[in-house]
Amino acid sequence: SYVGVVAKLAKHYHRSPDLLSDEEIRQYLYHLHTETEYAASTINVAINGLRFFYATVLDRPLKQIEYCLPRFKKPVRRPQAYSLEEVHQLLEKGFIVPKYRTFFMTLYGCGLRINEACHLKVRDIDSARKLVRVEQGKGKKDRYTILPAQLIEELRSYYRTYRPKVWLFEGTKDPQEPIQDRVVQCAFQRGLKRAGLPRKGGPHSLRHSWATHLIDSGTPLHIIKRLLGHSSVTTTLGYIHMSKKTLETVGNPLDSMSWNQPSM
Repeated sequence: SYVGVVAKLAKHYHRSPDLLSDEEIRQYLYHLHTETEYAASTINVAINGLRFFYATVLDRPLKQIEYCLPRFKKPVRRPQAYSLEEVHQLLEKGFIVPKYRTFFMTLYGCGLRINEACHLKVRDIDSARKLVRVEQGKGKKDRYTILPAQLIEELRSYYRTYRPKVWLFEGTKDPQEPIQDRVVQCAFQRGLKRAGLPRKGGPHSLRHSWATHLIDSGTPLHIIKRLLGHSSVTTTLGYIHMSKKTLETVGNPLDSMSWNQPSM
């Protein structure tokens, strides 16, 4: 990546990069920002490569190079959530193939990450205790999450139809392998179109929705944190901004003002 970054700089000026001035380096960064469609993360890779080249390879003063090549701050993007009514609409109308309907009902009903749902095994479903075991989730940690009664019936119907052996959701081409992320990504986008719903991200938005709906129902944050498998409650707090009921409890100072009704 770093070699490619330096090569693009040389191509831009049609000169050897060791002959470029600080101002020319600064102008190239401005060019990347204003005349390309690169994301901030991509531009930061270029900045890191150029910093390494000039400070380490050419031994220019590091502070001088850092001044010429300041890193970009990545924009903070908050997750989006679907309402309960939208999730119901998606699961009811979005999927013709029962396998995909059950998959996304499991994803939402258990608050799973996509990869976790893809790698569920038949043995991970404990219907007697109404629990789902997530084996080696993010951070290489095992955890348990809740298994709703509605999903138990759905999974029983699914099992009678597909008879999975090891993986709960077997691969479409090779049943010895779990279903692939890209397959469910495509199925989710098709499901949104069929249900007439807007796009608010990929299948992971169902996990965001589940967490938000738990907050709306009054579930304590420390329990949601455990169910989601978050290392810190700070991550879980990020869902509060999407909670309708939480926002409704905030009194707006504008509402405390009295106004004369305008004449029509």
